Amino acid sequence: MKRCAFALAAALVSLSVGAVEQTVQNDSLGNGGTGVIVYGFVSGEAAATWLTSPCTGTLRAVQVFWRSPVGTSAQSIEDSVTIYRAGTFPNPGAAAAVIAGPVLNDGVLNEWRYLDENNTLPLAVSLTANEQFVVSFKFFDAPITNSTPSVVRDADGIQAGKNALLAKIGASFVWLDSATLGLTGDWVIRGVVDCPAVPQTADVAVGMTASAAAYTPGSPLTYTITVSNAGPATAAATVVDLFPTSYTGVNWTCVGSGGSTCPAGGSGNITHSVTLAVGGAATYTVTGTVAANTTGGLGNAVTAIVGSPITDPDTNNNTVTLTLQPDTDLIFRDNFGS
Repeated sequence: MKRCAFALAAALVSLSVGAVEQTVQNDSLGNGGTGVIVYGFVSGEAAATWLTSPCTGTLRAVQVFWRSPVGTSAQSIEDSVTIYRAGTFPNPGAAAAVIAGPVLNDGVLNEWRYLDENNTLPLAVSLTANEQFVVSFKFFDAPITNSTPSVVRDADGIQAGKNALLAKIGASFVWLDSATLGLTGDWVIRGVVDCPAVPQTADVAVGMTASAAAYTPGSPLTYTITVSNAGPATAAATVVDLFPTSYTGVNWTCVGSGGSTCPAGGSGNITHSVTLAVGGAATYTVTGTVAANTTGGLGNAVTAIVGSPITDPDTNNNTVTLTLQPDTDLIFRDNFGS
């Protein structure tokens, strides 16, 4: 394989569209970087890159950088671009999609999103997170050294197990590791994977009830606190309840439901993190005794603070305060005088 070095023009830019699309590449070539045109191919040979999907999503586009020394050659129609399932390097697995007769423009990162020239059959290959897949570019015409366009590699070293070449050996075509044939950079052949948007908000709410409508000094009192998540994202939240000093001997237990998790139990104030699944909740049962000398209103407030990077669209329901008054109807409560 012969090579021709050049400075990458400003035409090479990432064509990823929207926040959910991620361009997957092994090469380090960036705008203004140095790449090398690779020659020496014959008709039917192919350059292929092994890529890894960043998510469980859909391959929506493939890209090949195509360049001549002058960068102004006429359009080329080549054999095909094939997307394979990963096999055992350097041999790809089964073909998942084929773009036949791709048209290439000189000096730019060419991108294909359709399987046909009429743009009616979109490229859509389902991928799982961390799944390897292969994008292969096959020549129809052998590029002419130092004259016509060809594929490009970067210039800062080649990664092991990432670059393959379908070479014609005698009458047969055989997949080989490009590094064993003297390639010293990664092919500028890429994929664009459409990853589902990850929700970044969670509506966390707090509720609280007491075991009695009014407190009795010197008597037990139980609070039930529920921290719930209406979604759409799972959230980590810090739950804070600094109990009043007149509420003594505090112990609590916590049970997570719907996939949520929280500490099993503790004593004293509640100040820790919980994980709230969508539709799930963390429910606390708090037991203690109201001090005998307590008078006036007994107030208790609980707050749930949603942690970054998730935000809460409605913080009005993140804090709840419950104030109990003393039970002054002791005579009638004890049925005195009945």
